[in-house]
Order: sequence, then structure tokens, then C-alpha cells
Amino acid sequence: MNVVEKEPNRKWTIVLLRDRNSGGRQTPETLKASDTRREQFRRYLEKAGVVDSLTRVLVALYEQPERPNNALEFVKQHLDAAGLTLTDTEHLQQEVTDLRQRCARLTEENRDLKTRLQRYELESEGGATAE
Repeated sequence: MNVVEKEPNRKWTIVLLRDRNSGGRQTPETLKASDTRREQFRRYLEKAGVVDSLTRVLVALYEQPERPNNALEFVKQHLDAAGLTLTDTEHLQQEVTDLRQRCARLTEENRDLKTRLQRYELESEGGATAE
């Protein structure tokens, strides 16, 4: 359980974290040791490329035009694809952009053709009744 104590005359905040070894309070020494372990772990993750991979996946999730229904599944799928090179990724992103543009053009063309077809059907019905 986290406890935050503030002293009104001081500008800093003391955060006390429950620790099994210190009976619920951490001393400055255990806080420093905890910070050291945390910093070592952070460096380990950075060196292994984990931080970069997670950052790329989270940025990709953020940049999605529509949020996926299952964010965890999105992260899993994109972490699996993390082995792709930057060139592969850029190529795939360009392909997605091109396909979206093509889809928009085809949708517009389809709408135009449907309108023309309805016009021709109406003209042929009008011509058939006039005879």
C-alpha cells in the first residue's frame, strides 16, 4: 500500500512504500537500493531492445485511426512483428496508405457507377412506358 505524507512547511513529498523486510516502512537506504535495482533493470531492458520495441508498438497503437477492440491482442501481434526491419515496416506502412487511397477511389467509382446505373434504369423505364 502506498502512503504519501506531506509536511505543510516543506516543498517535498515523502513516499513510503510497504516493504516485507522493513516492517512496512522503507528507510532511505532501502529506497536507494530499490532505486539502484530499478535503474539496473531499466538499463537491462534498454540494452536488450525491450524499451524500443514496446515504444514502437505503443506508438503504432496510438497512431491507429480507429482503436482496436482488443489492445492487448494488437500489442501481441505487433511485438511478434518486431523482428521486421525499419525498411520492411516503412514499406508496409506505405502499402497500407496506398491501399487505403485505392479503396477510397474504388468506393467513389462504385458510387458513381451505381448512380449512372440508376439513371439508365429510370430512363429505360420511362422510355418503355412512353411506347
